[in-house]
Amino acid sequence: MDTHAFEGPVGVMGTGAVGGYYGAMLARAGVPVVFIGRPAQVARLRDEGLRLETATWDERRRVTASDDPAALASCRLVLVCVKSGDTEAAAAQLAPVLAPGTVLLSLQNGVDNAERLAAALPACTVAAAVVYVAAELAAPDHVRHHGRGELVLARWAARGGGPTADAVQALCARAGVPVELAEDVRAALWSKLVLNCAYNALSAITRLPYGRLVQGAGVRQVMRDVVAECQAVAAAAGVVLPDPWPAVERIAATMPGQYSSTAQDLMRGKPSEIEHLNGHVVRLGERLGVPVPVNRTLLALVRLIESPPAGVAAAGTWAG
Repeated sequence: MDTHAFEGPVGVMGTGAVGGYYGAMLARAGVPVVFIGRPAQVARLRDEGLRLETATWDERRRVTASDDPAALASCRLVLVCVKSGDTEAAAAQLAPVLAPGTVLLSLQNGVDNAERLAAALPACTVAAAVVYVAAELAAPDHVRHHGRGELVLARWAARGGGPTADAVQALCARAGVPVELAEDVRAALWSKLVLNCAYNALSAITRLPYGRLVQGAGVRQVMRDVVAECQAVAAAAGVVLPDPWPAVERIAATMPGQYSSTAQDLMRGKPSEIEHLNGHVVRLGERLGVPVPVNRTLLALVRLIESPPAGVAAAGTWAG
């Protein structure tokens, strides 16, 4: 296959903020995209199309959408954008559908989703992706973009006619999505995990977007403590990270109006991915003998908000 000739169709498994954004960007560039979502959302997408609102343009586009993963049978590239807790369930739905050699890109939070997908789908090629985009699902058919949008992808060996990493990079460039190809994406995944651990729980607990969150008294020091614990766990696990603090500070500057995905989940009364963020650091820290008291505290607080003790009213939703 010509490394710069892949044209699609591209599947999107999980049409939330991330899947909706990248799928809409590809569709806007003329790439055929097949969105997989829940029945109620699919009905809206079929009737109304998908609206992508950015700072510079606001467009609604007719799209192909289904609640049946079998609609992805013709796709040789699939963006997996489901929540980390749904990875195995998504893999089970995809297993009887995808052709051998199909490339799956894990556009998910956490550091182990690609490994979990690869274990469940050995005939496919699975690559991890690090996602840097501020977006929210304002309505089932409406994605609102707040900033950034670049991807860091692990390189992969194409097989069975699936697209190469260079072909996917070229396709994304055509859609206005910057892509960096990394030989070893593990450190990049951990760097993103550190950012998530620093912001997600605090944004959810305080109900604040990043720009306002970091202005709180003592918040930056709490975030520094979270980052230091994550660095210590990563080092014990053999992952060498560059100093993550400049990137942590840059998030608030480049995405000031963004609520974390954890905050957005709690706003909608949905389970969050906290177990795959601060929870992953806590469990790995315990296994490796690295103290992580601040991450453990944030994890416990988000768990309480998600599932309050019997007799305690659950936190209500709030407006972003």
